[in-house]
Amino acid sequence: MMKATVTINMDQGAGARPAAMLVQVANRYNSSLYIESENKKVNLKSIMGVMSLSLDNGAEVIVQAEGGDEEQALSGVENFLTGIVS
Repeated sequence: MMKATVTINMDQGAGARPAAMLVQVANRYNSSLYIESENKKVNLKSIMGVMSLSLDNGAEVIVQAEGGDEEQALSGVENFLTGIVS
């Protein structure tokens, strides 16, 4: 299992469209992926879970990955959240 603390750096924050895009990124990987914000932890492959966090630009979250491709999964999600890739 791998974890990373990430500060969200996306111009549009994490509304419905960016949340859907984040779930699409998470679903590229076989690993289990979770995101935690303010003591609430949700499955990154669940659109309803991600939207329930109401993440804003500048928010700090913890991303957790576990599985065969956890390193790539964590990196991919981290890159998306920090605006490196879309």
